[in-house]
Amino acid sequence: QVQLVESGGGLVQAGGSLRLSCAASGRTFSTYIMGWFRQAPGKEREFVAAITRSGTSTYYTDSVKGRFTISRDNAKNTVYLQLNSLKAEDTAVYYCAASGMGWSTSRLEANYQSWGQGTQVTVSS
Repeated sequence: QVQLVESGGGLVQAGGSLRLSCAASGRTFSTYIMGWFRQAPGKEREFVAAITRSGTSTYYTDSVKGRFTISRDNAKNTVYLQLNSLKAEDTAVYYCAASGMGWSTSRLEANYQSWGQGTQVTVSS
């Protein structure tokens, strides 16, 4: 399995931006589909975005389409999540995760084998 460490969270005003990073250990980063999930207070963890192994395809939950962008740099073993036009409802702990399974199920939390510790994003209104 791969070890994941997120960074880049913080406090931002509504309408602002943040860039989350997730650094992976090991030499097999490019063999994993990477995803971002989030968990708001009192709610279940939910899928946010995923990116294929090569980075050529991405997938977003409807509530973040057009505002968030997932990308990856396999040479740096890092996946990113650019958060723009942030809203108060984006407040959550954001987790990156790695999946060794298929793309068609990339929004399913159960298909991810490795998880980071999470980074807090707080959006003030």
